Amino acid sequence: MSIYHKKQGDFRQTGFTLLELLVVLVIMGIMLGAVTLNAVQSVHQRLQTDAQRISLLLQLAREEAIVRNRQTAFEVFEQGYQFIVLNDNKWEKIADLDTLRARQFTFPETKLSIISNDPISAEKLRIVFGREPVSRPFTMILRVGSDQVSINADGVGHFVVE
Repeated sequence: MSIYHKKQGDFRQTGFTLLELLVVLVIMGIMLGAVTLNAVQSVHQRLQTDAQRISLLLQLAREEAIVRNRQTAFEVFEQGYQFIVLNDNKWEKIADLDTLRARQFTFPETKLSIISNDPISAEKLRIVFGREPVSRPFTMILRVGSDQVSINADGVGHFVVE
């Protein structure tokens, strides 16, 4: 946009040139691209976030088993996981703690495997926390495509995401 002012016989142009406007638009585009790249998490980062959440919930479930003096378990189903408790020789969903509610994985195609010295049934992946403060160590692996994250449990309450 140009505005011409007449001042003592000469014309002076004010406003922005097309080149200046294009430079500003290019700079804004680069900045927007950088912000978008930082805001969108990669598959590995989102998988790591899931693993962090699961490790914290496993620690909470372990502590609940000790405090309440009853077995508590982490169980995997097709697209998520839940926490259950043993009441009168029957496994039931935990209803009185919202933090240990059933959850879905971030990616529905997440595959979870558990490596442990204890036998794990093929149809249900389940980790049982007993009333005693020491349990068996295990490694849990979350995998989506070629990305994977592991949670290592040492058996005394430490869960480390790698």
